[in-house]
Amino acid sequence: MKRILLPAGGALMATGLLAAGVSGAAHADRGISRDPMARNSTEAASVASFWLASNGAALRSATQYTWDSKDVRKVVSKGGHSPGGRPGTTAPSGESKSTATAQNVNIPKTVGKVFFVDAAGDFRWCSAASIQSNYRNLVSTAGHCVYDTDGDKELLGNWVFVPGYYQGKAPFGIYVGKQAFTHYDFDTYEDYDRDYAFVTVYSGILANGVKQVDRRDYQRFSGPKRSWGGRYYLLLSKDAGRLGDNVGGQGFAWNQPAGRPVRAFGYPAAPHPDGDKAYTGVTPKDCYGRTTAKTVGAPWLKIQEHLGLKCAVTPGYDGGPWLLNYSNSKRLGYVNGTTSTFADQDANDRVDHITSPYFDGETAAVYDAAKNMWTGKIVGPNGELYK
Repeated sequence: MKRILLPAGGALMATGLLAAGVSGAAHADRGISRDPMARNSTEAASVASFWLASNGAALRSATQYTWDSKDVRKVVSKGGHSPGGRPGTTAPSGESKSTATAQNVNIPKTVGKVFFVDAAGDFRWCSAASIQSNYRNLVSTAGHCVYDTDGDKELLGNWVFVPGYYQGKAPFGIYVGKQAFTHYDFDTYEDYDRDYAFVTVYSGILANGVKQVDRRDYQRFSGPKRSWGGRYYLLLSKDAGRLGDNVGGQGFAWNQPAGRPVRAFGYPAAPHPDGDKAYTGVTPKDCYGRTTAKTVGAPWLKIQEHLGLKCAVTPGYDGGPWLLNYSNSKRLGYVNGTTSTFADQDANDRVDHITSPYFDGETAAVYDAAKNMWTGKIVGPNGELYK
């Protein structure tokens, strides 16, 4: 699909999006684009090994997705938004019990970071969330957190989701992306009104200790391994199970009226345009408020019908969910938006609003296609990663 490099934040954008390129792998079906990530267990094993190596060193060294603070401007208020079809919802699934310590009682375990490698070879991340699906294997994030913004390739490399991520730790496992589902207009024309993505993931991987072996067993082992001082070690893994079984899955809602209260989550990290760095990106933060009754636009980003939310967070937060009817006790709600851009409405060089595409029937079609796709495991019974 053809993609043209655009600034990722603009008038609200602080991220970026698609790069130019042509791929025969993606194809459109009723406005839906499907792009393979790790096509099979061998590729998935390689991706998992990349992030697991050296006790998660690559995870710890990653930084938030790049953006240009000069692109943060004021968004334009437009007319009121009328749903184009009947409202609909898909119910969430309950979070699993866990002994992991929650950073905040309001933060759902479904929220985490997606990690990837950009065109420059740098390790980056966005925010994301587990969302309900038939096989409990689906992640919701922004489209620009799936596609390469600076290079000539289609997808960002070595893409994984880590729910509950905290300082290099993956308490519920690492989930390798298998296939990305986006709207055709985003995939092809960089239309930010469609800046959302749903990614199927393989069952998770957890580190499971180190085992010293002889050279022969070392050479045979397909998973992550290291040798030093004439000794050979296997970095064992174990199957963490399906994403939704471990952390639950947020529900999904579309064609909902504007002006309803939502709670947004994500990991803000970048400084404000004035240089103030109010966030570290270490722990997730939340915002609460009503979405704008009027749509907002940014013509230079082809945005015509975003919803806005007053929220003073910074990039790194992009890709995180906007949850309708969020239950603080159950830590579950309905994904009804995803942070796409960042805005400075009072022109003081500080982000004060975030925006999301409006989730309509076409969004629901993309979600429906993704929620029915099976993935599978990549860790064998002896801790090896499948070839």
